[in-house]
Amino acid sequence: MTTHYSKDHEWISIENGIGTVGITEHAQQALGDVVFVEVPDIGRVVVAKEAVAVVESVKAASDIFSPAAGEIVAVNNAIVKNSALVNEGAETTAWFFKIKLANPSDLDGLMDKAGYDRYCAENA
Repeated sequence: MTTHYSKDHEWISIENGIGTVGITEHAQQALGDVVFVEVPDIGRVVVAKEAVAVVESVKAASDIFSPAAGEIVAVNNAIVKNSALVNEGAETTAWFFKIKLANPSDLDGLMDKAGYDRYCAENA
C-alpha cells in the first residue's frame, strides 16, 4: 500500500486501484475539534482536485478535495454519525471515502510522507 499527500492536506492510500482518502493529522490539528462531516454519494464520478466532501470544526469549515479522478465506491458513515472520530484517527480509521482510480497518473503530482512533512514545516 502506497500513501500520497496533497498540498491541501489530504492523504490517499492506494491498494489494488482503489484509493482511500482522508485528511492528514496536520489538517486535523489545525481544524481542532471536528463537529460535522459530509461525505460524497457512492457512485459519484469526480475529477482530480474537485471538492467532494466537507469537514467542519469549532474553528472553520473546509472542503475535502479528491486527490485523483474516479468513481466514489465507499464512504465512511461512522465519521458522519460521530465526527469526533476524525480527531482520534485522522490518518487511520477516519478516512472519508474510497475512490476507484480513473487515471493513476493523477497521483504523480502528490508528495510522499517525507515530502509532505517538509512542505508542512516550510509553510508553518
